[in-house]
Amino acid sequence: MITGLDHIQLAAPPGTEDALRAYYADLLGMTEVPKPPALAARGGWGSPLLERSRELGGWFEAGTARLHLGIEADFRPARKAHPGIRVHGIDAFAARLTAAGATVTWDDALPGHRRFYSVDPAGNRLEFLEPQA
Repeated sequence: MITGLDHIQLAAPPGTEDALRAYYADLLGMTEVPKPPALAARGGWGSPLLERSRELGGWFEAGTARLHLGIEADFRPARKAHPGIRVHGIDAFAARLTAAGATVTWDDALPGHRRFYSVDPAGNRLEFLEPQA
């Protein structure tokens, strides 16, 4: 029986690690967390010579949302598939993204919610939504 969603993983091309870290941590306000040691030993994004880069290799958390980023050499952005990320204060959140130069496309088609779409620096589609009272 399914009890919840543990995390979502998105892909990104090599060389985008710094831009993605700035986007997910600095702009979205997520916290980058260490990978479990057994997974960090496999490597990950960033230079394999930088131990810290492997340990903090693209795992981000905020509230109950957990998002992992993996590097793919033949990367293609997810333009249809996307995570739906719940936010509080959606107007201020959209303004923050817009001020940073991110696109914000509002969509009012989901009853009971305010939502918009944006893309991360790798071009992955993201949905941000807030239930209406």
